[in-house]
Order: sequence, then C-alpha cells, then structure tokens
Amino acid sequence: MTPQNKGAAGRRPKPSAKAAANAGASAKQEQLAGYTTDSAPELTTNQGLQIPDNHNSLKAGLRGPTLLEDFILREKITHFDHERIPERAVHARGSAAHGYFQVYKSMSQFTSADFLQDPSVKTPVFVRFSTVAGERGSADTVRDVRGFAVKFYTQQGNYDLVGNNIPVFFIQDAMKFPDLIHAVKPEPHHAMPQAASAHDTFWDFASLMPESTHMLMWAMSDRAIPRSLRMMEGFGVHTFRFINSRGESHFVKFHWKPKLGIHGLAWDEAQKIAGKDADFHRRDLWEAIDKGDFPEWELGVQLIPQNKEHSLGFDLLDPTKLIPEEMIPVQRIGKMVLNRNPDNFFAETEQVAFHPGHVVPGIDFSNDPLLQGRLFSYTDTQISRLGGANFHELPINRGVCPFHNFQRDGMHRQTIARGQVAYEPNTLGNGSEFRVDGSDKGFHSFPDELEPPKIRRRSPSFDDHFTQARLFFNSQSTAEKDHIVAAFRFELSKLELPAIRQRMVDNLAHVDEKLARRVAEPLGIGVPDAKAAAGRAGFRDHQIRLPISESPALSMVGSGDGSIKTRKVAILVADGVDSASLKPIREAIEAAGAQCKVIGLRLGTVTSSSKRQIDIDATFTNMPSIMFDAVLVPAGKDSAQALSRSGDAVHFVLEAFKHCKAICAVGEGVALLSTLGLDAGKGDAKSGGAAVPSGVVIAATPATNMGDLTAAQQVARDFIAAMAKHRHWDRADIDAVPA
Repeated sequence: MTPQNKGAAGRRPKPSAKAAANAGASAKQEQLAGYTTDSAPELTTNQGLQIPDNHNSLKAGLRGPTLLEDFILREKITHFDHERIPERAVHARGSAAHGYFQVYKSMSQFTSADFLQDPSVKTPVFVRFSTVAGERGSADTVRDVRGFAVKFYTQQGNYDLVGNNIPVFFIQDAMKFPDLIHAVKPEPHHAMPQAASAHDTFWDFASLMPESTHMLMWAMSDRAIPRSLRMMEGFGVHTFRFINSRGESHFVKFHWKPKLGIHGLAWDEAQKIAGKDADFHRRDLWEAIDKGDFPEWELGVQLIPQNKEHSLGFDLLDPTKLIPEEMIPVQRIGKMVLNRNPDNFFAETEQVAFHPGHVVPGIDFSNDPLLQGRLFSYTDTQISRLGGANFHELPINRGVCPFHNFQRDGMHRQTIARGQVAYEPNTLGNGSEFRVDGSDKGFHSFPDELEPPKIRRRSPSFDDHFTQARLFFNSQSTAEKDHIVAAFRFELSKLELPAIRQRMVDNLAHVDEKLARRVAEPLGIGVPDAKAAAGRAGFRDHQIRLPISESPALSMVGSGDGSIKTRKVAILVADGVDSASLKPIREAIEAAGAQCKVIGLRLGTVTSSSKRQIDIDATFTNMPSIMFDAVLVPAGKDSAQALSRSGDAVHFVLEAFKHCKAICAVGEGVALLSTLGLDAGKGDAKSGGAAVPSGVVIAATPATNMGDLTAAQQVARDFIAAMAKHRHWDRADIDAVPA
C-alpha cells in the first residue's frame, strides 16, 4: 500500500460488516489500479527509453541482416515470447504425425544437404499442423492461417522447415510480430473473441498496415478454412539459400504440394463444424492414418541463382511477396508421407520444438527481416514454454545423429557428461590438444556481402503493397472471388467502429475497385476512397510491374489427382431401402477410395425391401451433413417416404446442397430433394422440368436382375465424377435454401 493509501485508510471510520466487505472489494480495486496503465502518446522500452521507430529492426544496410545489437527488438520479442505459459503463444492448437521424406534424385548441383542426395534413403519426419490465433482448446475449423512445420531427423542434425499453408505473411519485419499477434488475439479487456480475427483490434491494426494487404487476401480466401489438413499446401514463406559443395548459392522457396489437392470448406459449414466437432481436422488426420490412407505431399522448390536476385521486379527478402510459378516453375524434388500417429499427444505433439534456425549444411538463411527475428525468437520461446535450455533433449526433439558440445547443466538436464573438461580448447579430454578453430567440416554460413551503413529503416524495394494482392485476386475463379468478398464482409461487419471498416475498404480500392465496392456495399459506410488511403501514414506510392496479370497456380480449382480417395459419403436409409441397387453403387464408390457411412433415423439396423438387415453407422443428429463430402439417397419407396417425413433427414440433404456438395438421388430417393423443386420426372429443362443443378445426379432405379450391373455402375461413375470436383460452387441461388 502506498503512503497515500495508508493515510487514507487511517482516516476512514470503522465500517459495518457489509460496508467492510464492499470496502475490501474497493480496496482491492484501488490496489490493482496502481498496476493498471492506459495507452500513452509515445512508446518506450521497459526501462523508459523512448522508441523512435516501432516498424523496423536495426540492420546492417537497408537489405542486410538484423543485428544482435538491436536491444529494442530483443526486449520486445523476448517479452512477447514469455507472455503465455505453458501453451505456445501462437500455434497453440495443433495436430501432428510421424512419417518420412524421400528425395526423387540427388540435388547435389544445388545443395550439399545430405537428406537431399540419395533417393533410396527415407528420412524420418515429424509434422505438426496448427492454427495460429486460437488457444489450445479452440476449434479446428476457424478462419485462420495454418502452421505447417516439418522436422527432418537427418544424419547431419535436425532440420526444421517451419512454415504455413499460405506463402506470404502479414508483416515485413519481425519488429511488428508482437503487435500483429496482440491485435489478432482476444481483446485484452474482455478476452473475446476466441480464435477469430473478426474484431476491432485486428482490423484496426491491419487497416493501418498496408503491407498486410496481400496476406489478407489469402486469409479471406478458402485457403483459411481447409477441408482437411491433408488437403492444404505448405510453404516455407521466407527465401532461404541452397549452398552446394563448391560454395555456390541459389535462393530457394519451399512448397509442399498435397497429393489430394487443395480444398476448402464453405464458411457456413466451417462455423457449424466448429460447434459440432471442434476436433474435426485432428480427427480427420488421425483416422486417415489409422486406416492406412497415408497423407502425402511433394516437396517443391523454386530456385533463383545468386546473380539473378534482383531480376524478378520485387525483393526476394520481402515475406509479403511470393514468386509466381509462371515466372519461376516449382520443381518437385521429393515426397513426404505421414504414416504413423503419435503415441502420446503431450510428449510428442505438445513438446515438439521447431525452430527455423535448425538447419543443416547446404541450407542457409537469407536476410529477410522477418526470418531474422524468428531466428532469435524460437529458441527464446521454447526455453520459456518447455522450462529451460535443455528442450532439445526431450525424446521428440532429439536428433538421430549424435551430438556433443560443452553446454552443461540447466533445468531438466538429461545427459550425464563424464570427465573434468567442459571447455574448448583443451588437452585434458584425451591427452592431446582438442581445438575447433576454422575447420572445413560442418555448417558454414554463406559469405554474403553487406552494405553499409547500420540503419533502422526499410528498403524501398519493400514498398509495393498491392500489386501481388491484385495478382492473387485476379487469379481466382468467380466463386473464389465471391467467397473472398463474403469473408471481408463478414469480418468487417463484426466491427463496432465504422471508421475501421472504411479504412480497410479504402485500402482494398488499391487492389481492385470492384472488390472494394462489393465489400463496402452492405457495411453502412461510404464508398471506397483510394485517395484517402493514399494520404494515410504507412501508405507507399510504389508499384512493381509483373510480366503476368494472373497466375492459375494461385487458384484452388482443379488441384489434386482427381480422385475421391478418403472422401466421406453419407448413405441415407430407412426401412424399405432398395439394397439390391444400393449394393453395386456402394461397392463402386468404395472401390474408388471413398468411405461410406450409413445414416439412419436411429442406431441399430433397418430392413431393406428384400428383408435384408443393414447396419446403421450414425444418425442424422450425431453425424450431420457437415461431416461428409457427398450424399447418396438410395431407391426404395418406403425408405424415401420415411426420410421425407423426417425434418432431420430433409435438413441433412438441403444443407449438403447448400454447401455445394455432390448429391446422388436414385429412384424414389429423389423425393428428399422435392424442396428444391426436383423429382424423378423432371430431370432436364427439355422435358419441361427444372434443369438439374450442378453436382446433383438423379437416376432411375437401376435394374440389377440377372446379374447385370451396367446401369448401377453408370450411376456410380456419374456420382464419382461429381465428387471428384470437390464442390460445385457455381450452384445458383443457394442462399435461398432453407438450411
């Protein structure tokens, strides 16, 4: 208690019991008030030193590496790294698996990294996927960036490729990372919302940081609500270096290309899944591996010779930029297969410690200022999270090759180092001089030439914030563009302050005027004003020129191998279902790699029209349509009538239709689609009925007598072709569907 508080307490009259209780509460509030601060007009370090620039770290030249001398950056990031225990400050919600990586051919022309040389060698990996903003108990299907971190256990040491499912990032310099995360995390006065960016502090920050615009386009796309962790790309985000045995350098960008393609959820679907099954992605990954459907990605690289660094028209060191694949093709150099689930979630998935600074000979860093800050931050945050400097000794973090140094002691030390020597050089270790002083072996940093002077500024080559955002938007399909518009509208509609909405759409006008107008239309604000955005601090009037205006590789459409492997199909049944025609259709679907579950009104069995018993796997309420990729409604008059009388069954089909999923209705099963104006006698516009919507297969009951399965197999082929397109986003008027 301060002297003033002590004096005030001495002057107070003796209170009643009730008043004493109230006074106690008030006294506690007064006590807390002494530790409460408000925003101030200037920023200082924790020692009170005024900070002149809170946007740029101290670098050796405009484009040089960040200096360890930067005590302001170190204090800021160190404090941030220690803010939450024990879960990760970011990427707290995660799922992981073991597997292996296998290179296709030797990459010795470009790198001396051992694990990229021998196609016969399978390098063990541990991969952790995560959301960024949410806490450990948050839902899987929130709109967010996904972490994609791979630990390679190589014979030269552990190599960690710590990236995301989006190839760019919100900020250009690590100095802004604590601000970014503070903005997107639940607002500190009431700790809401959880795992969501749709609130004032995030968009206040983003609207004042035009450099975030490119990343915002990706975050508002379907990339941020993936259908499965198995169906998303991964990226190293930063530019790294490959160094070969001759010391020659190539800049490199890393890509993970999923074999199953890149697929997203509908936004309405993602929100519902978050409530119905918060572990949706975790469960999907676990079950796929458990069933032997091992997820697979190809590792791709974009390689740029050292002397071509400045030939692309933008700066390779800028983490808000990507290299369009049409300019530098992605070379697929190996594959990664995940084939084993963890034995213990905490010991492996939670305790694994990734770090972009865990590299091996043949791979080196660039001077990307965001990467440079991460090289400090990750060790620091692991020390805080895992209780000390010996986190590398945890089983999941140990390398498969031996390690030896003279680091000693500390909390949780496991290695028992014998002998009297804990220093270098020495002669007491084995009787002869031991010295490590300039050996040709081991890791060598690339001898990069640096530019003076030491400076806390950003390179002007980082100043274009909109050209690549425009490239991304132009490259999307019509449906993907619609989803981006809808996402911006949803997020900005959640804001309490209209001025923030206005700032954001003003920025978007520099990406695409039509996009900005469409976003602004229902938000109760003025028309987008590109000139107003240009007049604000932080805006840079600089545009690069790209040789392309669109990049098909940036769209999710048409990705993957075209199969329906691991797709989940709901078969809706009730008593009286026609099992004779269902059986060959189901067998064909499963033979193509899909997984079928029979959904009924209650658990147990149903009796088919031929008096066969069919087991029910789940009900409409415990496994709704949002858990499936497609719906099959078999033939059978009594079954169709029973399902049509069930509100849950009708909602199941309508919701799947609204989410643009493939639907197959056979024979009388089409009755379940009657709400949509479809029936078995109105299959096309020529016959006077409504045209069948995209992705809906309507078929007459196929004859199966005399063993002729031709008709049933054709139904299955049509349905499989519809499923192979993932979703039919071009369906008209889905907003009118009552689901």
